[in-house]
Amino acid sequence: MYLMNIISSIGEHYLSWRHVYNVIGSVLAILMAYKTVYWLIGLFFTRKFKPAKKKHKYAILIAARNEKNVIGNLLDSINKQDYPSELLTTFVVADNCTDNTAEIARKHGAVCYERFDNEHKTKGFALQYLLEKIGEDYGRMSFEGYFIFDADNLLKSDYISKMNDAFDSGEKIITSYRNTKNFDENWIASTYAIHWIRSIRCNHRARSVLRLATNIQGTGFLFTNEIVKNGWHYTSLTEDRALTADAVAQGYRISYQDEAMFYDEQPTSLKVALRQRTRWSKGHLLAFIESGPYLFINIFFGKLFLKTRWQEKKKKKEKKTFKSVMLSIVESIRHRFASFDTLMQLTPFSVFNLARWLIVVVIMYGCYCYNMGINGSNLFSGSTYLAKALRSLFEIKIVINPGINAFFVGMLISIWFRLLYRIGMYIQDMWIAVYVFIIERKNIKKISFMKKVLYTLTWPTFDIIGRYSTYAALFMKVTWKPIPHDSKVTIDDIHNNKEKNSNTNSNIRWLVTVFITTFILSIAFSFISTNSIFIR
Repeated sequence: MYLMNIISSIGEHYLSWRHVYNVIGSVLAILMAYKTVYWLIGLFFTRKFKPAKKKHKYAILIAARNEKNVIGNLLDSINKQDYPSELLTTFVVADNCTDNTAEIARKHGAVCYERFDNEHKTKGFALQYLLEKIGEDYGRMSFEGYFIFDADNLLKSDYISKMNDAFDSGEKIITSYRNTKNFDENWIASTYAIHWIRSIRCNHRARSVLRLATNIQGTGFLFTNEIVKNGWHYTSLTEDRALTADAVAQGYRISYQDEAMFYDEQPTSLKVALRQRTRWSKGHLLAFIESGPYLFINIFFGKLFLKTRWQEKKKKKEKKTFKSVMLSIVESIRHRFASFDTLMQLTPFSVFNLARWLIVVVIMYGCYCYNMGINGSNLFSGSTYLAKALRSLFEIKIVINPGINAFFVGMLISIWFRLLYRIGMYIQDMWIAVYVFIIERKNIKKISFMKKVLYTLTWPTFDIIGRYSTYAALFMKVTWKPIPHDSKVTIDDIHNNKEKNSNTNSNIRWLVTVFITTFILSIAFSFISTNSIFIR
């Protein structure tokens, strides 16, 4: 009886809390609406850099653990760069290796240090060790900039030259076009590949055009020596995310060079993918905790309270002119918005939304149904195209009197609505793959028609895995583990076998197929009942 009174009391407050729920949802939607502008800019524009006036001296950093199968191919692609070799020095840290990675690295001309430390295992610790050795033997400031690559990467022959164009323009941190060398190996690899290209089109290009700060993605990036003058401090599960957040918090912008392309090997095992995505999620949460407060402060106070670690503070006050004042205002706005944008990337909205939905929509609505019953609730309610289509075809309503049955059915209905919403979003998300295959066809390895259809159908699972790995990361203890790489693809294979997928008829056929498939799926999900059913 006491429990029933609690349920009834909670149900009395449902409508007011539902209003709050909707207001919070609207606010979040408004806060994220600017990303639509990113998508439009990325569709049509990208930042171009003028040819460099000077060729700068760079160090290339590679952290490798048992990478004998791929490290040689990466080093070969570095050695084949159209950039003066005397201005490039490649450093490899063979980190806790039990194979001949170090021997292969030295054979291909790299300076290799071997590290054995079973306590500090992340890639960040390996890079920290490598930069300490470089500081001792060469001096960290003897190089103007540092590249970071993973052992499984491959570089196009003009990669360093194109990155040098961006660096010479004054950019301090630059990321590049991340392509995939095993795109068509299986559906898991393809989801990663499409994700990286989506990030380029929907995030990197726009942020670079607007002179904001995009995000570093683990590998294939360049930064100025001032960032490591005092050493490397990013040793968490996701050192790239930590560096991104810290750089923006300190007032740096992170640019993107669309013309510099490298190739990455993606996971092909679901087990490995789940492990990696959970590590990413945990790292994002840690970066949010560490740098989130600084980013939040910067939104309101600009550079007044910068978390300064790299840059030297200017002691001499410069004479202010109208132009300098206006530039200062523009820079302040840029920095504040970049801080806001980065904070939005780090904030675990999926966790907040799940908690909000469970409390208000599931539990409180169930309590409301206990008091009021269920009076003709449409089983196909919702705002997705799938829900709208099903409502136009079917009218399935539920009527249940107040009481404990209504309580449980109400919660089940809420879960069903959520499932219907997710199915609808899944179908809508398939169009991202369609968009990627068409807009980036020149940069994607030509694959069969059926594989395009398959990868279009499976692509949305990438975001699904990411969402649930975030939930898991809240409670799991996550450790860093290397991902095995064994691809035999070389940069010569890519250059020699690259075919441009420009067959218009093929694209039209594939597009029509997607339309038909989407329609069939939508109808298939609807056949759970017959027209005009009332459940009592």
